[in-house]
Amino acid sequence: ADFELEALKAQALTARTYFAYLMSGEKMGVPEGADVTDTRKHQVYKNDKELRDLWKSDYQWKMNKIKEAVAATSGQILTYEGAPIYAAFFSTSNGYTENSEDYWSSPRPYLKSVESPWDVNTEKFNGQKIVSVADFEKILGVKLSESKQVGKIIEKTKGNRVGKVDINGKVLTGKEIREKLELKSSDFTWERKGNNIVINTKGYGHGVGMSQYGANGMAQAGKTYEDIVRHYYNGAEIENSTNLLTKITAKK
Repeated sequence: ADFELEALKAQALTARTYFAYLMSGEKMGVPEGADVTDTRKHQVYKNDKELRDLWKSDYQWKMNKIKEAVAATSGQILTYEGAPIYAAFFSTSNGYTENSEDYWSSPRPYLKSVESPWDVNTEKFNGQKIVSVADFEKILGVKLSESKQVGKIIEKTKGNRVGKVDINGKVLTGKEIREKLELKSSDFTWERKGNNIVINTKGYGHGVGMSQYGANGMAQAGKTYEDIVRHYYNGAEIENSTNLLTKITAKK
């Protein structure tokens, strides 16, 4: 809620679109009998009591601001060729977003790598994690050599993240390493220091779609929520979704 109103409007639009996408038949790991989960896997959700406990004396102004953003985009979703898009979003880029096919298996024409310079040096841009050599080898199923070199990056993605790494003969993707080691980003460098591996990251999240901190930076630069979503979702259109959502709901 500390973000610019235009960034919050963009977030409201993407959240609504993401849910419409799930409701249109793309279950994507949703448990039987549910439309969506309340975790980071789908849509994080906190009820009113949880928000009051979290925000305390800031509750009223934050809720008012969020409601304003939601109301300003009421009935709108993002579409591509008439259907709701997979409106992926994440916290902070490394300066670029990622092609969907470089992190997930399938390419989507509206999820292409774009520059996102507004993220650089924001509060979540830099990260570090220290992992013992023993844990590193066990988690990744590798055996390090005696040299100081941890692994050789043999492929980079369009979004300047690690595509593939050769670790003493075993090739792993940047995504595999990020998820198994629970790193903030797949844009990482590492260094062996004694019995530890020191891993530095740039950005926070999978990198596909809209960067939340990038959106806030665009808003601070005077861009509207329409500018923001059109930058991060190439070729997507903003549509009044009343008829579309009615059809989707009727199918449920």
